[in-house]
Amino acid sequence: MTADIIAPDPASADSATGDVFERVRAAHAAVLDDARPVEVGRQHRRGRYTARERVRMLTGGASFIEFGALAIPDSPDGAHAPGDGVVTGVGTIDGRPAAIAAFDFTVLGGSNGAVGMSKIERCVERALRDRIPLVLLCDGGGHRIQEGLDSRLAAVGSPMLQRLVDLSGLVPTVAVMLGPGFGLATNLAALCDFVVMVREISTMGMSSAPFVRAGTGEDLTNEEIGGADVQTGYGTADLAADDEEEGIDAVRAYLSYLPSHAEGFGPRGSGRVPSAADRIDEIVPASMRRAYDVRDVLDALADQDSVFEIRAAAAPNIVTCFIRVDGHAIGVVANQSLHLGGALDSPACEKAAHFIAVCDAFGLPLLLLVDLPGFLIGSGAEASQLGRRSGRLAYELAIATVPRYIVVMRKAYGAAYVAMGGGRSIDADLVLAWPTAEICAMPIESAVDIAYRRDIAAADDPEQRRTEVVASLREAVDPVRAAQGFGIDDVVFPSQTRALLADALARSASNGSGGRREPRVPGKRRSISPI
Repeated sequence: MTADIIAPDPASADSATGDVFERVRAAHAAVLDDARPVEVGRQHRRGRYTARERVRMLTGGASFIEFGALAIPDSPDGAHAPGDGVVTGVGTIDGRPAAIAAFDFTVLGGSNGAVGMSKIERCVERALRDRIPLVLLCDGGGHRIQEGLDSRLAAVGSPMLQRLVDLSGLVPTVAVMLGPGFGLATNLAALCDFVVMVREISTMGMSSAPFVRAGTGEDLTNEEIGGADVQTGYGTADLAADDEEEGIDAVRAYLSYLPSHAEGFGPRGSGRVPSAADRIDEIVPASMRRAYDVRDVLDALADQDSVFEIRAAAAPNIVTCFIRVDGHAIGVVANQSLHLGGALDSPACEKAAHFIAVCDAFGLPLLLLVDLPGFLIGSGAEASQLGRRSGRLAYELAIATVPRYIVVMRKAYGAAYVAMGGGRSIDADLVLAWPTAEICAMPIESAVDIAYRRDIAAADDPEQRRTEVVASLREAVDPVRAAQGFGIDDVVFPSQTRALLADALARSASNGSGGRREPRVPGKRRSISPI
């Protein structure tokens, strides 16, 4: 795992030098897995890989330049704590460097001591200075209690969270939970862009079962508090993998869509035409009452095998994913009519807003696929602070400087249409509607029942009168009329959309800035998020 360092043959040096060389050689060998069969065997019997095996898996066996391998804590446990419980260094992931910190559960349960934290801070420093991604492979018990119960040590605090904020938006940051992740690991993951968990072996949360039981009286298991499916359902984690290999593959896939840093450019894909392209005109039904899976639309728009969904288990009424179109990486936010009819609630707004921020930070253009009846209403929606959460979605779209493309597939009503960037709301770079689009202030039937209630009730045949009013109003709700008023750029068939997106992406990629815009209000330090 360490860099290949060819030490001189002790036999070719004088005896004193040879002894020193051998001592260094032995010190390095002692921290490797081969020198620790008991601890490594115990980890394998638990069905888990070691920290070094995980680094090798992440890098695919490519180079890994380790630092801090010989570090130990200044305590009686020092001799039994190689690396102070964390393997740190710079490795190559699919041809690009990344700073990597892998917590070592075989050393004091992966707990985080002062020396180990210094090593992780060194990783963050390398990511900051070298402009490379940071990957944390977490498997540990949080703060080391033996060190934390000393005011002299605890009072200093830790600059780690501030360091992660320094990295935020500059380089991609990833946390993978590969074992216990309560406490510190959760705090670190909260400030990472992408969080992966592995079913049955990983947990995360503010505190584990014994502390929860003592503090609140709740008798829950660690899995019930912070298992992979629990936390991905909450949206705290982005993806739940079935095993470690799948989790590591997800990290590599995630990074493949992004540049190494905010001013860079990510890898270009193959641009293979999707196999479902020839049936895209048939996917979205004209009837506003019929649901469909928006993922089928994505499969027909995106390059073949390029859809990578983020946070799929949380807020299923909206889909966020990376795709490629003609090889260009792009972020997608799409309403999902299979859940709540695609209506926006607080979790959906939060999910979309965070994803938009990630895409904008790393220069990925945004595609918004609109089909929603509006915002969720009622006391539950109000209690969830939907007024402000929806503002967060609008806020992130408004401050984004990357190219933004809007496609109205079907329903597009009122303020929710505006929050999704519809029409000229955010001065989007491309605004299209499909023939199935219905753009208006609110669903026609609902509007008739409210605005024409007295007229209908007074009619000799109220049902017939209602049908006539609905029909007359529907004549004015038509995507062609939207184009006639130049609220949108054009009405196109779904099968034409991929080519138009590919052309727009190629133009933005060729102008040197990736299509980014200048700040709307020069000289302003920052906007203030609604939440």
